[in-house]
Amino acid sequence: MDNKELKVIADAMLEKKGQDVVSLDLKQIGTAISDYFIVCNADSTTNVSAIADNVEDRMREKCGRKVIRTQGKDNAFWVILDYGDIVVHVFQTPYRSFYRLEDLWADADRVAYED
Repeated sequence: MDNKELKVIADAMLEKKGQDVVSLDLKQIGTAISDYFIVCNADSTTNVSAIADNVEDRMREKCGRKVIRTQGKDNAFWVILDYGDIVVHVFQTPYRSFYRLEDLWADADRVAYED
């Protein structure tokens, strides 16, 4: 897989005002459930939902990929979109600070995305 899909996801997050967009390359770690995590946060549940929906739309449009499974859409505190090799995490800001997902995978190569 090239990084086109990560870029599509990051752009979709940024389009809907996702904050602190970061991808983690987990391939070298060996114990991870996917090749990549891509993470962002937003200040409201409405914004979290909009970001997650936009990621799904853009991945379908630009990469022809449908999400395998989703979790967290009912409360939109932390939405997970699972594409198999890529897992997307969209947090409401306080939850991202609390769970500190990036710290759990601190040895992963990290790429930050900006508008």
